[in-house]
Amino acid sequence: MTPARYLVTSALPYANGPIHIGHVAGAYLPADIYVRYLRARGREVLYICGTDEYGTAITETARRQGRAPLEVADEYHAVIRDGFAALGISFDNFSRTSRPVHTAIAQEFFTRLHDSGALRQATSLQLYDPELQRFLADRQVRGTCYHCGHTDAAGDQCEKCGKDIDPLQLKEPRSALSGATPEPRETKHWYFPLGEWQPWLRDYIATRKGWRPHVLGFCESWFQEELRDRAVTRDLDWGIPVPLPDHEGKVLYVWFDAPIGYISSTVEWAEQQGRPDAWKEWWLDREGTKLVHFIGKDNIFFHALLFPAMCEAHGAYVIAEDVPANEFLNLEGGKFSTSRNHAVWLHEVLARWSADDLRYYLTTILPENSDGDWKWADLRERVNGELNDNLGNFVQRTIKFIGQYFEAQVPTPGEFTEDDRALLAAAGAVGEQIGGLIEAYEFKRALRTVLELSGAANAYFQHQAPWKLRREDPPRAATVLHVCAQVCAALSVVLGPFLPAAQRRLWDLLQVESLAWDAAGEPLLAAGHGLVAEPTALFAKVTEEQIEAESARLSTKTEDAPAAAAEPEEEPIPELPLVTYDQFRATQLLTATVTAAERVPKADRLLKLQLDVGGKPRQILAGVAQYYEPEALVGQTIIIVANLEPRKLRGEVSEGMLLAATDGDDVVLLTTMRPVRSGRQVS
Repeated sequence: MTPARYLVTSALPYANGPIHIGHVAGAYLPADIYVRYLRARGREVLYICGTDEYGTAITETARRQGRAPLEVADEYHAVIRDGFAALGISFDNFSRTSRPVHTAIAQEFFTRLHDSGALRQATSLQLYDPELQRFLADRQVRGTCYHCGHTDAAGDQCEKCGKDIDPLQLKEPRSALSGATPEPRETKHWYFPLGEWQPWLRDYIATRKGWRPHVLGFCESWFQEELRDRAVTRDLDWGIPVPLPDHEGKVLYVWFDAPIGYISSTVEWAEQQGRPDAWKEWWLDREGTKLVHFIGKDNIFFHALLFPAMCEAHGAYVIAEDVPANEFLNLEGGKFSTSRNHAVWLHEVLARWSADDLRYYLTTILPENSDGDWKWADLRERVNGELNDNLGNFVQRTIKFIGQYFEAQVPTPGEFTEDDRALLAAAGAVGEQIGGLIEAYEFKRALRTVLELSGAANAYFQHQAPWKLRREDPPRAATVLHVCAQVCAALSVVLGPFLPAAQRRLWDLLQVESLAWDAAGEPLLAAGHGLVAEPTALFAKVTEEQIEAESARLSTKTEDAPAAAAEPEEEPIPELPLVTYDQFRATQLLTATVTAAERVPKADRLLKLQLDVGGKPRQILAGVAQYYEPEALVGQTIIIVANLEPRKLRGEVSEGMLLAATDGDDVVLLTTMRPVRSGRQVS
């Protein structure tokens, strides 16, 4: 049954820096293709997003730059908003979590959970800055490392020895904000007891139809152990105040308020429409609204488990029908790295490239079920060979021939041959084919179907040879070009979700204001309809010089890398004494499968991994939280030192060590090229 309305969201980008094309491929371009298609089909759809503007990352950026957090958020909200607009991402509303409407909605959400007894309060120790009279996040504490003696270790991990730090155990600790000596104090916070919702979440996930396998697998991995309580509040001065008496200095945790931003952005949209209650149609009608969250896989936990449980606990709001999370996009074979400027920044690349080229190439490499890879040379091949030589070439040849030999009017056809009817049938069926693929979130296959039709049309044009027929058999030439004109019209319809700017240019060439998606199975252009007499090229060729320039930009380290400090020089790798073969053999390296992963409370860099090692469970703590989201590691095969003496970190036992390589300020986990069972010997 077709829903009454579709409510579509993309993950709120964090406003402490610009976004790159990897972000676009994960959550924004797929959603835009989807909503543009729905609109073309006449469906009622609302596309909502905004910037996430709270949390310690923004306060730290502001502190380094000597600015207020809101100044940082103001700057990057504008950069992100304008970049999306230039790429043609068609939000119905793009809001901000720092706006009063969001504060009101988020506080109402918290209050309802609090008053209904859905939250718990607990006490913990945290370092406190007596000069600033505020609690400090781990990264806001510096001191002497109790492992190696480094005198400027951070409160979550020592940069010198790499070991994880408990800020309460740092020697000679000092506040990174004021220089004062912090003191441990008890602090109370509210928690959402996610474990109580685990049975409901199991039933909820079991009823989801058509979810991507890696999303379902991720959810199932979390169900292998009891879900833990999640803190809802923090001791910060930048955030939404907790709406309770005697809670000064406490704000809502950013993970809690950010997804509520979808609701507040919809409320803001309704107010802008002059219908302030219109948001209720979208968020309070669970039967009539299909809510779809487009995200990257690092956000699966929050959108597939946490936010649905929050909404169910609240009791009023719509719960996600689907969460089509994408995998990650790499860049020239490596991970995106903001600190090394190994990225293609959206706002910068749009100054040099057309939105058509970027949208087309990104769609062809969308990481729908596995990681993708952006390669500049591949972009040139695809844009030139597919967009230009295939689709663009067919359109231009057709309209040019009609302009030259039929007075720029769609010719009157004669009797259709079998080849004519076959191509017309393919053009008539393409709308339903592509629509089915888009509704199944198979955007790459949908775009390939567009190119398959134009490829078949090019072959038909070449085989029919209208340049010969116009002399030898003019009526037949008229029929062939009539068929080609209908295919151009059908292509213009289905091109829209992917390349809206190119669709508008093609409609201008066809001299139509618009063409309906559901009419694609019918003749779209009547005989005698006027076309542009002298068509311009639909797309431009990408030159080798353009690609060389982009490759040079990527390989050159710049001092003004967006939202990142210049990369420090690496220390040389020390030469260690040689070991004997027997000494090396004493180290047992085994493959292990990550079955669950989570952050360790009050340790910004520490992840707790649950492993399957040959059928036996094992727990390892690893300082990789800066480089990997917990959800991204679940299901991965890693390599561990299995016979390392266990040690205790932050009250948790770590039974081994995972293997990883450092590359500048990046850390890459070592894994296997092909699937390998857990517990296999590495030698």
